[in-house]
Formats: sequence, structure tokens, C-alpha cells
Amino acid sequence: MNLAYDVFVNDPPPQDGSLPNGEPKRFSPMASTLIYGREDAVLTDPGMTQDQARVLGDWVAAKGRNVTDIFITHAHGDHFFAAGLVAERFGARVVATAGTIALMQGSVATRPQLWDKLYPGLIPPSPVTAVTVPDDRFTLEGHDLVMVDVGHGDADDNSVLHVPDLALVVAGDVIYNGVHMYLAQSATSGLGPWREAIGKVEALAPRYIVTGHKNSGLDDDAKRTIDLTRQYLDDAEELLRAEDDALGYFNAKINRYPDYLGRLILWVTARALYGIREHPGENPGKIIRDSWL
Repeated sequence: MNLAYDVFVNDPPPQDGSLPNGEPKRFSPMASTLIYGREDAVLTDPGMTQDQARVLGDWVAAKGRNVTDIFITHAHGDHFFAAGLVAERFGARVVATAGTIALMQGSVATRPQLWDKLYPGLIPPSPVTAVTVPDDRFTLEGHDLVMVDVGHGDADDNSVLHVPDLALVVAGDVIYNGVHMYLAQSATSGLGPWREAIGKVEALAPRYIVTGHKNSGLDDDAKRTIDLTRQYLDDAEELLRAEDDALGYFNAKINRYPDYLGRLILWVTARALYGIREHPGENPGKIIRDSWL
């Protein structure tokens, strides 16, 4: 049997508060990919809360495969805090690149200052158990799966999982699909490094791209998702020049992308980008963190 893949999009956890337009704060939907053969499977980015781990785990269990590995694309907590629970359930190994593992340690260390304030009591213990694999390459029933470092996307040291035999790239948060993009950590570097990362994904010549955050009603067409991700970055640069404050940017982005999900991420991004612009002498990391709270 040849390989196949399927995607599970997990609902965001509940959160207190509202956005400037009166909508409730709501995180982005989170996508996990199951790549499977006749008996075995590999899972990616299993989410962050106990409930997400349970719901995703039930979905995976229904597929009837032996999960050998769980791959983490990058070090943002929403992509890996639940990895321990899911790995324990299926007896799987957690794998990531060396750069991602180093930053995962930092994400765990800052949990009390950010994630546990946003979602108190919802996130399980999250020790970093991920390991590297030789040449960033492992196999699933004889098929190569390649972890490819692509650099800066919505965080540093992003990687993607390339499955050549499926013409598939699991892109984490380097590519987005119908969801507002988290640009806060590009405030000091600009968007050029992110565009370079997109180019590295495109060079893998995928037919399908599964993004870390996606609207479940949209397909995984690689060209469409790459083109729209680039367009979103172009529009962001234009609006950052045109709009005087975070609220203006927030409203202008909604006008251009009325169907995009994850408006909480849009508001956090706006607050961070304009906060760093308006307070050049302050610590950018603190401004970004405070933009969530």
C-alpha cells in the first residue's frame, strides 16, 4: 500500500475577553497531519491542551495504525505542549530538528508568563522529550520523511516535513491557509526572512501543503496556499505604512480578509508591531508577550 495522509483540525481552547470589535477572543484552529501506510503512521504538531490531546488521540486511534513518531515543526507551545500526552498514549517517539528542540526548552520556561495565564489549568505538563534523527531523515514503511530547516517564519528555526512520495509538505506556520498570520516575531527582522522560508518550501515542489493553522473548509493546494501567504505578507507591509495605529491595522486587515479565522492572532500581531514601533527603547520580547495579555 502506498502512503496517504489525513488532517485533523482541532478547535481552539476557550479564552476570556473580547477583541476591539466585540468578538470573543478565539485562538486559531490547529491542524495535525497523520501520514500513514498499511500499518504504521507519523503524526505532526499535536496541539497544546489536554482536551486537544484527547480529541486528536481518539481521531488517530480510529485510524487503526501504529504511531511510530510525532514530528514538531517549531517551538511555539500551541504545536507541542500536548506532545507528551499523545506520545504516551501511542508509545511514539517525538522528533524535531536541533534548532526546534533548543527553542522548545525556552517555550516551556516561559509558560507561566504567557500560556498558563491565557489557558489556566488546560495545558498538561510539557517536558521536552523530542530527539533529533540522523540527517534529519526517518522512514515510514520504507518511505523517506525529511525534516527540512527553513529558518524564520512566525518564529525562528522553523522546519517542515517533506514527504516526497506524496508530493506533500507539512509546513507548520511557514505557510497559512485561510487564517490570520502571526507576524509579531518578525517585528525586528522584517518579513524578508519569512519570504526566504517560503521560497525554500516552494523549492521542494510540493503538490499539497498542510499548514499549522488552517480553515478546515479549504483544500491543501500548494500553489494557492503559497500565493496567499505571500500576498498576506505584502498586504501587511502596505498596511503598516498606511495605518497609524494597531486598531487601524486590525480593521484594515479584516476588511481585506473578511473570511479569515483567528482574529485574536491578528489583534496580538497588531498590538505587538505597533507597540515595538512606538516604544523603540523597550524590550521587544516583553512587548510581544504583553500583546497577548
